[in-house]
Amino acid sequence: MTDLIRSAGLSCYPEVARSVGLDPRQMMRKVRLPLAILDEPDTPIAVPALRRLLEISAAESGAEDFGLRLAERGGLTNFGAVGLIVREQATVGEAIEALSRFIPIHHDGMKLEIVTDEQTLTIILHLRGRQPTAPRQSIDMALGSVHRIIQSLFGSDWQPQEVHLRYPPPHDRKRYRDFFGCRVIFNADEDAIVMSAHDMERRIPSAHPLVASYLRKRIEAMESRPAGWEEKVDEVVRGLLASGDCTVERVAEHLACTRRTIHRHLAASGTSFSAILDAQRADLVIKLIEDSGRPLADIAAQLGFSAQSAMARWFRGRFGCTITEWRKGVRPPMKPADGPSAGSIGRA
Repeated sequence: MTDLIRSAGLSCYPEVARSVGLDPRQMMRKVRLPLAILDEPDTPIAVPALRRLLEISAAESGAEDFGLRLAERGGLTNFGAVGLIVREQATVGEAIEALSRFIPIHHDGMKLEIVTDEQTLTIILHLRGRQPTAPRQSIDMALGSVHRIIQSLFGSDWQPQEVHLRYPPPHDRKRYRDFFGCRVIFNADEDAIVMSAHDMERRIPSAHPLVASYLRKRIEAMESRPAGWEEKVDEVVRGLLASGDCTVERVAEHLACTRRTIHRHLAASGTSFSAILDAQRADLVIKLIEDSGRPLADIAAQLGFSAQSAMARWFRGRFGCTITEWRKGVRPPMKPADGPSAGSIGRA
């Protein structure tokens, strides 16, 4: 099953692409990544598509450090809720532990392994994929981002002891030494950052214990990422409906596959795209119609119906009353949804 990453990971991509002479939109079209994700940071996208984008961007621009350039412009804000909870920890050690625990919420194919001894702490990067190792630009972006996050907790005066990278050395080794601020070992056994164990005791001045506790409870509720096709399609549909553009083709783009692949796997799971879309529409429409000032035509468009009348028919069939009656407090007994509803006559 395709691993997913929050689209916030590409928030700096247009700026970096233009800086090396690329047209970011043209490059994204080449790997079938929806352009709208640049404005939707919490939308899940397929990791293989992101990796292809980074590799062809580096190849066509000649910028072998393309992944590092993305990491250089990123920071805690690119990691959403994960970045927030990391920032609010009391010490650097606790922040690294939080980053290691919660990073799969941002990128469900990424793992940080922490190995300690009396003198050092080593953060080992694992990126899941079909190849023995992830492509070079993805390693640079991921490990570079971890480095930038730790550096932001210390300030500009911190540097690791060593950085290890499994791939062969680039043409410009100095660029990597300058970025990480330490010795960089290529052709290593693992992709890792080696730090002094004493760094873990460093206090984070901006930390707020009450905020950290609140964020931890919220993020623990998000900790379990979907693993199967049904769950991942459901997650993407939920995100796309909120932005007002959800079709099976758009979902396929986010999962880096074809619509036929989605239909086939969902059928094997005993469900369908229409059923998932219907359930998510039902959940969202109740929230949207609570705002009586919101035009029903706008709600119908956001939910992907061909017209307001199509939504009205679907709503009556789904909830047993009209939207006007619902707003007045009418709550007929709910009937279980069994298969595609009238809602499928829209853009699904």
